[in-house]
Amino acid sequence: MRGLHADTGYLLYRLGLRSGQLFNTFLQESGLRLRHYAVLRFLAGSEGSLQRELSTRLGYDPSAIVGLVDDLEKLGFAERRPSPDDRRSRIVVLTETGRVFLRDTDEAGQRVTNELLGPLDPAERATLHALLLRAADRP
Repeated sequence: MRGLHADTGYLLYRLGLRSGQLFNTFLQESGLRLRHYAVLRFLAGSEGSLQRELSTRLGYDPSAIVGLVDDLEKLGFAERRPSPDDRRSRIVVLTETGRVFLRDTDEAGQRVTNELLGPLDPAERATLHALLLRAADRP
């Protein structure tokens, strides 16, 4: 019988759980959670996104996206605008306040990553990152 630590899926789960706990602790003061942060980070790399695209790209339930965007709008970090392609649709865009929040959190986010990956040297971190990108890029 294999032990849990021989199961890569379980180890990834544990690492993800720990990462979420660290990020949520760091975000606690702002009132946001890791899911909000993920939406903001996604929006920072785009000109805006339909809510259904956010749901698909981030892997969140569409109803959860509505609540997350509502929260971000209340804080002034994101806003819904009419889509230039279809006035019935709304796109979610990052506001300047949201960009400032992300810039202010970069250093703290790096501290979380450093704590999480402390046992790895820089080359190992780069390899892990490349492997995770490759594995995560699959449908």
